[in-house]
Parts: sequence; structure tokens; C-alpha cells
Amino acid sequence: MSTNVNLPALGESVTEGTVTRWLKKVGDSVAVDEPIVEISTDKVDTEVPSPVAGVIEEIFVQEDEVIAVGSPLARVGDGSGSSAPAEPAAPVAEAVAAPEPVAAPEPVAPVVAAPVVAAPEPVVVAPPVVAAPPVAPAAPVSVPSVPAASGGAPYVSPIVRKLAHDRGVDINGLTGTGIGGRIRKEDVMAAGSAPVASAPAAAPVTVTHTPLAVSELRGTRNPMSRLRKVIAERAVASMVSTAQLTTVVEVDVTAVSQLRDAIKDSFQQKTGQKLTFLPFFVRAAVDALQAFPIINCTVQGDDIVYPAFENISIAVDTERGLLTPVVKNAAGKSIASLSAEIADLATRTRDNKLTPDELSGGTFTVTNTGSRGALFDTPVVFLPQSAILGLGTVVKRPVVVSSNGTDSIAIRSMVYLALSYDHRIIDGADAARFLGAIKARLEAGAFSAADLGI
Repeated sequence: MSTNVNLPALGESVTEGTVTRWLKKVGDSVAVDEPIVEISTDKVDTEVPSPVAGVIEEIFVQEDEVIAVGSPLARVGDGSGSSAPAEPAAPVAEAVAAPEPVAAPEPVAPVVAAPVVAAPEPVVVAPPVVAAPPVAPAAPVSVPSVPAASGGAPYVSPIVRKLAHDRGVDINGLTGTGIGGRIRKEDVMAAGSAPVASAPAAAPVTVTHTPLAVSELRGTRNPMSRLRKVIAERAVASMVSTAQLTTVVEVDVTAVSQLRDAIKDSFQQKTGQKLTFLPFFVRAAVDALQAFPIINCTVQGDDIVYPAFENISIAVDTERGLLTPVVKNAAGKSIASLSAEIADLATRTRDNKLTPDELSGGTFTVTNTGSRGALFDTPVVFLPQSAILGLGTVVKRPVVVSSNGTDSIAIRSMVYLALSYDHRIIDGADAARFLGAIKARLEAGAFSAADLGI
């Protein structure tokens, strides 16, 4: 008996996917629910598991090919090779056990040739296409989990390799816990405490800068992943179709900083979450969106549509690219609720465990570019949304403050907020009013116990 493994439905709006990497090859054994292939869509990358236990008898779709939802990806059988293969057009079918004469001539040659395409790339969950250039393995029977350039070590992404370099961790001495023995960031973090402590003794006291690791991507050429292609296409379409403008304000968040310092310990004890500035910014933005819905609107033909809800897309940096999971119906949610939901979405985004529906439906985006130290940027609005708020890094610096008519210089916690928007429908005055509302809320530190949710 043999069974076809089909591409499952991956979300309401997803109709097709691209095969980015085969995790198994013809002849490999698979268990029930064991991932056999990685699929990339315009919303999310995911793995497709085998519905049955058996042996991969045939692969119907090769890497970089596009396949429609419901179409067969591979056939899993008992490995005898005597069963008639299911027609690729059928969703899920059992092959005839008897060795029918028509089954033998055609499928035999493709079964042998399939590993040549599936073998070059390593078995990696993410990123799908930024690995080292494919190199054919020495023997077709070897498991394609290690690129030839690695010298036999498990595959390590450039980000993980840089992290290991910065923490003084020897990659060759680690045992990866990822699929196929892939070394993950968690493996480096777990092994990095001891070497870091010895670093000062090995270097002169005058050395205060750690040299950057040289990327393995230098001198290489790699195709864009499906996700990167989609991001590129949408960014260009958005810039061509809209008139984008950015307005920036400077905000004194000293009051929020003091509130955060006062409650962060009890907040973590009660919620299990570290209290950052981000949920304060999101809550202030959501409240302002309700007062100035033009910032939350979309354009449909000649109409301006004002949603009755605020779905906040949160930009998350991943190894695969920038993704924006959505906090649905954010209005009225407390700081504690927003903090927990944002942390959960960010973690599952980086672990590639989101569903496509969790990446759709956003009406307004918040991107925290300050998390990497940027003062501010001019973020790009992605259709169908009309605006995006960029958060700069919070820094302490001397500023002029006025009290009872007297000016003085004081150390304050300052941040830049940058709002990019579609100037076809949002005027500069609209943007200024929206940013002014957020600025007033944050500078007053006006977050009650109910707002905090603890």
C-alpha cells in the first residue's frame, strides 16, 4: 500500500506554495507526522509531515517548483517498490499492491534521479534559501544535512555563527538540537557562558572592540526565497502606488521609564514577562488610532474604509526576513495583555510556528527599529495599510526643561517616533495630530492600574 502526501491548506488566502527543501529523499524511512519537506508561501514557511509511516517511494515536485494546495508532493509506501504509484493528480490515494505492468516503466527512472535535486541543500528549518551554495554530496546515499563547505560539521547559519564568534564558542564542539543536528542560537547561548568569562584574560586590556565575524555569504550568489520575493514585490508596489511621507516627533518618556522601573519586578512576578517600552507605545498608538481613524484606514477604489477595530501588525526580525504577526482587536487590551501577546507572537514567528492567518488582517504596523540602536528611520508602508509607526531607541541625554517659567537642563529619557503614511489620504496635519496624542500620553505617563492589567 502507498499513500500520497499532499500540500495541505495553509490559510484562507494561501492557494499555492514553493518547495524550498526536501528533508527526506527517495528511499528514506519516515514516521507518522515526521516532516519530509519545507514549503514557503507568501505568508509563512512551514514543514509538511507524512500522514503515514513508511518509505519515500517517489517525489513528484522538485525544489523551487510551485505547487497548488491539495496537489501531491510525494508518495510514501512500504518500500517494496511493487505497488502502483498513485496518479499525481489525485489528492490522496492508495496504490494497487499487485505489480501491474503499467507501473514499472515510467516511475523507475525518476525515483533514482530525484535525490540529485533534493540532496544539495542542508536539512534546515530556516532560512530556506540563504544557506551556502549547494554542493553535491560525495555519495547519493548520504543524508544531505551538511554542506560540503562546513567540513563535516552541522550546518550553521551566518547569524548563529556570528553569535558563537561573539561569545567565544567553538562551533565544532557543539551538538545541535535542531532538525538534522542543526546548531541553533539556543545551543550557542547554553554553551557560551564559560568562554565569555575567559575572554578578557586572553586579550590586552586596551582592546575594547570585538572584531566582526566575516560572513560566509561573501563572494556567493543565492536565489531569493519566496518570502523575500514577496517582500520585494510588495515594497515596490507600495512605493509606486502610494505617495509616502514621514513625520517625526521627539518624545520625553522619562515618566514611562520611571513607572516601568517602579513596577517591572512585580510585573514580571505576576505575568512572567519582562516589562519593556514596546507595550506602552502600542497601547498609546491604539488609543490614538481610535481618536484619529484616518491613520487606521484603507483605500478601496475611490472609497476610504475605516475599520471598526485596530489590528496591530508587529514587525519581527527573523532569519528568513521581516514578518509582521498581528495582535487582533488590540483596543482596550492592557499593558500586561499586550506584552504577553507580543512576546508570544514574536517567539512563534522566529520559531516558524505561526499560522498564515496570524500574519494577515493588520490595519496598522508598529516597527521597533530602536531595538537595534537606531535613533529613527523612515519605514515603508505596506498595502493595504495606510501608515506605519517606527519606534527609535530610548536614550538618556541632556535636554532643556521648563518648570514654573524657568528653563533648566536635565537628563531625560528621549525617543523619536517616526510615522510614515500614504499622503494621498493622510495629510501632514493628520499625522501631527496622531503623533501629538501619542506624545502627550507618553510624556504624562498616564497609565492607570487598569491600563497596566496587574
